[in-house]
Parts: sequence; C-alpha cells; structure tokens
Amino acid sequence: MTLRSFALITVGLAALGLTGRAAPALGQGGVGASATLRNPAALTERAPATFKASFDTSKGTFVIETTRDWAPNGADRFYNLVKNGFYNDVRFFRVIGGFMAQFGIHGTPAIQAAWRGAQIKDDPVTQSNQRATVTFATAGPNTRTTQLFISYRDNAGLDKQGFAPFGRVISGMDVVDKLYNGYGDGAPRGKGPDQTRLQMEGNAYLAKEFGMLDYIKSATIVP
Repeated sequence: MTLRSFALITVGLAALGLTGRAAPALGQGGVGASATLRNPAALTERAPATFKASFDTSKGTFVIETTRDWAPNGADRFYNLVKNGFYNDVRFFRVIGGFMAQFGIHGTPAIQAAWRGAQIKDDPVTQSNQRATVTFATAGPNTRTTQLFISYRDNAGLDKQGFAPFGRVISGMDVVDKLYNGYGDGAPRGKGPDQTRLQMEGNAYLAKEFGMLDYIKSATIVP
C-alpha cells in the first residue's frame, strides 16, 4: 500500500460514505441524539484551545488530545461530532496493519447522508502525519466531513497531499494497534466491506458479513 494509493482510496471512501462486531443500532441519547445529528448546520461550536476525547472501544480505551491551533476547522468539527455522539457505535471499517486505522461513517445511513454535504474547508498542514496522529480523510480539496484515520507509522508522505493532523493519541495507542485488521482494505485490494452496500445498509450489513470489525462503544469529551 503506497501513500498515493491511500489518497486515491480515501477519495472513494469519503465520496460514497461508509460505516464501520455487533453494536447497538444507535449512539447514546437515542432519538434525541439522532435528531440532533441530522442537522449538521447546528453543530458548529468552536472547540476549546485544547481538549481530550475518550474512545471506549471493543478492544479497550484510547484518548485523543486535540490542539485547535494545529488545524482549527478540523478541531472544531471533531469536537462537535464527539460532543454530540456521532462516533458512538461506529466501526473501524478499514484497518491496514502498519499503515492506519480508518473510521467515521455513522451506522445509520440517513444520519451519514445528512453529513455528506457538510464539508469543511481545508486547514494548512502544520504538523506531520506521524505515528498516533489523527487526521481527517478527504475526497479532494475542502471536502472533509466525518471520516478520520489514526496513523500506525510515520506517514509524512501524506503531508504534501494536504492531510492536516489535528490531534494525537496520547494514551491507549496499544489499543489502536490491536484493532482487527484481517479484512484489510476494501475490494479489490482487500477483503473489506463493499462501499455501496455500506452506504445503503450501514451497520446492519457490517454486523452480518464483517462481524470481526472492532467498533466504538462511545466517544466523549473528557471534562
């Protein structure tokens, strides 16, 4: 897997909208959370200068520390997504050992569809894509929405392609290292989920045919 092919595949993933073991059908907050998440335009709160987000997953817990100055637009979007429960029950749908773990497509197709057009403007790349950094996936310039990846290795080659890290895993990187990677990339490069079915069927499809995928139980802002 080359850095260039990563960028190209990211385009496909972001454009189609994907989701990533069997988890509950909807994130914390139930119906209220669902209604909130269907209105991206209302979720634009400015993030604190620094903040931590805790991810409780099927493999354990990891914590991301975000520094807004690194990538303000990305930090603000991440803050609002976590605060409002977007990443709850989301699967790590594309995990490539020695490269990165990608996630960030809601398991309810209607909610993900609401975010597909909620793109944010690019941030300048001020930090390198080193191991444990957290970065938005893109579908080209100014197309970031909800998908993220955590680098397993130093991926500095992504810097020139415009991938702007906004945070870093500061604890639990061993948990991220253990995320299930047996499916690898999506077809035809790997045995991973079909993108069209993911868009149409969400977590129900993944639970039925990709039951080994790890998932986020809940993601919360640390007080």
